[in-house]
Amino acid sequence: MAEITASLVKELRERTGAGMMECKKALTENNGELDISAEWLRKQGLAKADKKAGRVAAEGRIAVAQNDGKAVLVEINSETDFVAKDHNFLAFTDAVAQAALASGAADADALKSVKLPSGETVEEARAALIAKVGENVQVRRLVRAQSSNNVAAYVHGGRIGVLVEVQGGNADLARGLAMHVAAMNPPYVKASDVPAAFVAKEKEIELAKMTDKDKTKPADILEKIIGGKIAKIVNEVTLYGQPYVLDTNQNVEAVLKSAGAGVVGFQRLAVGEGIEKPNDDFGAEVMKQAGLA
Repeated sequence: MAEITASLVKELRERTGAGMMECKKALTENNGELDISAEWLRKQGLAKADKKAGRVAAEGRIAVAQNDGKAVLVEINSETDFVAKDHNFLAFTDAVAQAALASGAADADALKSVKLPSGETVEEARAALIAKVGENVQVRRLVRAQSSNNVAAYVHGGRIGVLVEVQGGNADLARGLAMHVAAMNPPYVKASDVPAAFVAKEKEIELAKMTDKDKTKPADILEKIIGGKIAKIVNEVTLYGQPYVLDTNQNVEAVLKSAGAGVVGFQRLAVGEGIEKPNDDFGAEVMKQAGLA
């Protein structure tokens, strides 16, 4: 059997990024053969990834990459916030975002086969990361924007990411609007985007809230009262109608009008949204194991 030297372990670590003990074990199992050991580590990582695939990963990070009029956001999930802050996880998410930007991959599934600078595909690197951090890691979502208009990308605290495309204005305005969307999370861009069914339902609710005395008012007066209430609700759910977070004395529509600009659209991702998180009651579990429950 070949001697497993420190330099051999170091070389395998540099090639694979695996831990020292894992590299030593791989070399021992494979008679010191570097190529075979590297492949063995990769297979071990895939096996661990398969075992952890069913575990809920609702923490993580929104990674961003941008170049001129192109920008991408990628949501990559981990099981815990602790791993989401690990340097290996952060390096992986940054590399994946850059690969997503360069490759033009349309979605997270297409991104899996894209190669990283290391020579691994995103999926292979994900499996290796799982083996390293000991948690399920998922590349969940990808959104992109590409336009000759102003495109801004903004990520807040690694947990909320926004892409905004603005026709007219400038880069500062686009970035300010991206920050606004991150903070206020408007469902729609403008009043014309709000579904008629939503408006009809809100009218029904407002009418039900009125007193019998209010309902006896003339139809035109009643319509004005309800119309005013609906206009306020529509403003609350639209980007254009909301007070601008960087200048609350005017709404976004007024800011855009003064800049001769308009929002073409936006996309917003928040880490873990839509994922059902387990409600673990560790106290109850301890009581159960102790035979006290």
